[in-house]
Amino acid sequence: MTPWEIQGSELINCNCSYGCPCQFNAPPTKGFCEAMGAMSISSGYYGDVRLDGVNIAVVFQWPGPIHEGKGKCQPIVDERASPDQREAVLKIMTGQDTEPFATVFSVFAATLEQAFDPIFTKIDFDVDVDARRGWIHVEGVFDVVGEPIRNPVTGDEHRVRIDLPHGFEYELAEIGSGTSRSHGNITLDLKGTYAQFARLHMNNKGLIRHRAAA
Repeated sequence: MTPWEIQGSELINCNCSYGCPCQFNAPPTKGFCEAMGAMSISSGYYGDVRLDGVNIAVVFQWPGPIHEGKGKCQPIVDERASPDQREAVLKIMTGQDTEPFATVFSVFAATLEQAFDPIFTKIDFDVDVDARRGWIHVEGVFDVVGEPIRNPVTGDEHRVRIDLPHGFEYELAEIGSGTSRSHGNITLDLKGTYAQFARLHMNNKGLIRHRAAA
């Protein structure tokens, strides 16, 4: 395998209620899964190709729980990426050069029956993980706005996190509320549903852990 490693932050919005059941090996809130989001790579490489500053995005749709498959995926790559960078991140995003099921990309790739041709466009990404705030604009494809969950009585910001010591995407995610809409091959419209803000660090073998696993 070509050695690779990426580190950065992500914002993902899916159609589940806050505290997405999928994170707990339970069926999704509505019986099916829809999601969109992006990752900004702060530092990384694929072989000799540097990936610092490259943004990637994706739209997913499954007719049932993710593990039952039959999913669809629209991969999107930053238009600023060079041809070598585009090829590199698409290999990572499709689970290539990765130990089986070691990363979220590898796991999800195994559940897809249709992956649309990648789109190369402008990806604006501004996310503060700890504040649980951010927005993503993928030109011509989708928009996401993430914000803190609000206490329904007082209106105060509510903070909650999901800790996955043995996860394949993140170790710790801040949970918020997301609203998003996508266009094109996969059309979704999500309002006030589960959003996760997380820092990601992974390579061919999976997550690079910064805390001791329980």
